[in-house]
Amino acid sequence: MSTLDDVAQLAGVSKATASRALARPELVAADTILRVRSAAAELGFEPNRIARALARGRTGLVAMVVPNLENSFFAPIIEGAQIEAEKAGYHLTIAVRGLDSDADQAAMERLSHQVDGFLLTAPQADESVIRRVSALAPTVLIEREIDGIPSVIADSPTAFASLASELAANGHRRIAYIGGPAGSWPNQQRTNAIARALEGRADLSVFGPFPPLAESGFEAADAVTESGATAVIAYASPISLGLMFALGSRRHNTPTGADAPPRIVVSGEEKMARAMGATGIPTINVDGVAIGTSSMSLLATLLEAKPLTSNTQVRLPVEVHWSENTPA
Repeated sequence: MSTLDDVAQLAGVSKATASRALARPELVAADTILRVRSAAAELGFEPNRIARALARGRTGLVAMVVPNLENSFFAPIIEGAQIEAEKAGYHLTIAVRGLDSDADQAAMERLSHQVDGFLLTAPQADESVIRRVSALAPTVLIEREIDGIPSVIADSPTAFASLASELAANGHRRIAYIGGPAGSWPNQQRTNAIARALEGRADLSVFGPFPPLAESGFEAADAVTESGATAVIAYASPISLGLMFALGSRRHNTPTGADAPPRIVVSGEEKMARAMGATGIPTINVDGVAIGTSSMSLLATLLEAKPLTSNTQVRLPVEVHWSENTPA
């Protein structure tokens, strides 16, 4: 494998000059740049990305900040961000910080000296805290919108509203929503969107707050049944999964001859529905990988000091799928 020494020798310059020609070309004469680059191309030499970043006063690192690693929603976002980071010549590191304590904020300040920018997921943090953190380094906010901070979200509120509207159109007059964590910005957006879509069309029962776990679905099953809801929309797929199991278990354990609990339509996510063999349910599919790639692409634009378009709040479309045998 060729080295910088090999490039310098072929180009007839010192190693220091060869390094400047590749990392800081503004400091080197044009003919020298041409000789060094030609030599590098001939030898197949690729400058070390980290070294180039350091020469520009950067680390070549970006941090994705997530509040926890329990929520499976973050996994595809991390995957997409990592794919895009590698394409842009950055290395992605993960920091688990909820931003709900002074210690978290102090840690973010230290981290800002070690990375070039943040991909920040902070669904429950105070807006004032997010503004302070985003001032430490170039930041793209994920799954939350705050004026003045570039952001990328999946437009799930529109999808949830569409789902609620269609359920009402199919004759459901009592609909339940199992909400997400307390103080969650995405949960509030979804709750509001569903309420607007059902106003004057169906009764809405809202349950929660709940963490986005299957156990939450089990826990909410009694309240959902007692509400008389014939259709349920859940904040997250694991909640839907838990509720489906709980309701299915009740129907399965009903004594012969007794009235079985009524069928309740529970929305979910397509992969989850396939995994448990469920058919005929409406599904909402958020593309987490797309959220990650779009967020990292936007951050790379910021780091390269390229001008952003006026639309720095990116909303990615979210699909709602209605199978042919979705029950009315």
